[in-house]
Formats: sequence, structure tokens, C-alpha cells
Amino acid sequence: MKKLLILLLASLTLLAACDIPTTAPPTPPNPDSVTGTVAPTLEVIPLPVGVGSSGGWYALYFTDPLDPLSAQRTGGIDGPLVAAIDSARLTLDVAIYSIGLRSIRDAIIRAHKRGVQVRMVLESDHLERSAPQRFKEEGIPILGDRREGLMHNKFVIIDGYEVWTGSANFTETGLYADNNFLLRIRSMELAENFTKEFDEMFVDDKFGDNIVPETPHPLLTLEGTEVETWFSPDDGVQARIVEIIYSAQESLYFMAFSFTSDPIGEAVRERARDGVTVAGVMDDEQVNSNIGTEFDPFRQAGLDVYRDGNEGQMHHKVIIIDERIVILGSYNFSNAAETRNDETVLIIHNPQFASQFIEEFKRVYAQAQ
Repeated sequence: MKKLLILLLASLTLLAACDIPTTAPPTPPNPDSVTGTVAPTLEVIPLPVGVGSSGGWYALYFTDPLDPLSAQRTGGIDGPLVAAIDSARLTLDVAIYSIGLRSIRDAIIRAHKRGVQVRMVLESDHLERSAPQRFKEEGIPILGDRREGLMHNKFVIIDGYEVWTGSANFTETGLYADNNFLLRIRSMELAENFTKEFDEMFVDDKFGDNIVPETPHPLLTLEGTEVETWFSPDDGVQARIVEIIYSAQESLYFMAFSFTSDPIGEAVRERARDGVTVAGVMDDEQVNSNIGTEFDPFRQAGLDVYRDGNEGQMHHKVIIIDERIVILGSYNFSNAAETRNDETVLIIHNPQFASQFIEEFKRVYAQAQ
């Protein structure tokens, strides 16, 4: 069954490739669009670093743990983020669960030394590590969450205009050994959303469930692409994920580091029972250690769901619906992510954007056990 699905995905890619001219075609109409208008052409440009593409308003980067350079901890997707931090002129806000990679650490320190206002929020459990200690020595203000739940966000806001987010922690393993992604979006409105969330933590000292939903622009349209911004546990993310899963008509692919949410798992199984093609990859270590993992119910239901084949972590938290909607972020599909942890979720409605995650899914799926 797995080989059949790999062949099916490869066939879809080949058919699509036969129809792709030198410049990308116009994006098909998005039935979920608020305006109902057709998105303009989104030019997809291959990027020289990592595995990914750029489409004007966004740039997307995937780690490649099997690349020989990854073992040398060089040439990875930290490069574009470092360049972006080095371009900061006014403000730099960093909310990150864990940081230790020297390239990013040094870029943050350089920003501080040239007069950029740098603010950081970290998970308290990691404050005593070497990189946070260096930041403190340099006089960079850092606030830990000091809560039982995790400050699990992974985002950077540069000059109130550029947002970097994704699944990756800023560590050697996160950006070289694990399957992860970084997403850069340029939008003042999106930056305002993330800055509001950052200020709730850094200024108001509110973490976990001690916060209220106050996202200024929860629904944006960026060059014709609908982007939803969700923060957990403020916004009831799980209900929205379940809603989108139930909207699936043709396919549902997922890559999940931790998957223990019964409502999300049951929604996936129900769509499969109704004939939707479902396939997924889950992190092997998490399958072994999680209490209440959805892996066994998926397999018992006969779904094409496999353990990952990466020696590092399969750290993605991604669901792709009908090859046109991508749910992504720091949010593992778990009760802790829904009720206790500080998390970020973006839901992006664009077939060309989704195609990049389809390619990543095929790569991870082909390596799965």
C-alpha cells in the first residue's frame, strides 16, 4: 500500500510538471477565500540554501538531515535566518523554546551590539544553557515563562515587518539532524499579530492559559493567499484543525512529531472512512514514548501511517488538506499543546504553497519505516 501511494504521489508530480511553464501559472480560485477572488500569479523561485522555494511574500526552507553537509553542521537553513537577523535595524523579538546554535546566537548578539532593540522569551527550563547565559552577559533582556506548561513558540519578528516561524528550535540538532522547516513571511499585519503575542509574554508576563485571545488580524490576505493566525491556548486551535480536517474531500497528508489528540485523530479516521486518501509519518521515538499515541489507532484502521526513518527527530507538525491548505507551526497534536503550552499555528490556503509541503512529505514518507 505504501509503494502504491508513493507511485501515486510521483505520478501526480509528473503530471503537474508536464503542465508547468517557465513561469508559474495563476493560482486556481480558492473556495475558502473571503473575497472569492482568484489569487494572482505566485512565482516560485528555487532557493540556493536548503530545500524550499520563495514566492515573493514568503520564503520556505526545509532541513535535509541526509545531506552530507548536515553532518558538518554547515550550509543549512540557519543561513537565511542569520542573514535576516543581520539585516535588522530597529527591533528584534525572539520567542524560542530552545536556542544553542552558534550562528544564530552570534547574529542576535551582533544585532544587540549595533543598537537594535533585542527582546527574548525562552522556555525557563533552558535558561541556564550556554547561549542564554551569553545573552544575559551581553545585556540582552530575556524572560522565561516560569510555568509548568512550555513556552513552545518558535518565532522571530524583525523590524515590525518580517516574521520567521516554523517547527525548528534554534539548535544544531533542530536545524541539521531533525526534519524541520523555517518560514519567512513579510507582512506588517502578520508581524502585528506576532508582536501582540510576544508582548503578552514579555511585557504582560502572561503565559499558558493566563492569556486572552487578542490577535489583531486573525485572517489576512497576502497577495491573494488567505493566511489564518492562531495562538494556543488562547484561540481554541484544536477545534479549527478538526473543522478543516472535516472539510477534506480528496486527500489528507500529515507529518507529526507527537500525535495524541483524540479529536484530531478521530477526525482523520472518519475522513478516511469516507474515502479521503490519508497518509502520515510520525516520529518513531514519540510513538514509543507517548501515552495515548494515535499511531496504533491509525494502523488498526488500515491507514498508511508509518514511523519515520530519520535517526534524528521527525519534528514537523504539519497537515496538508486536498493539496491546497497547510496547517503548520509549533503546535504538536496533543492535549498539552491545546491547553497548557504557548504555541503558534498558521493555516495557509494556497495550492502552490501546499505543493512545497507535498514535496517534503514525499521525501519524509519515502524514508519512513
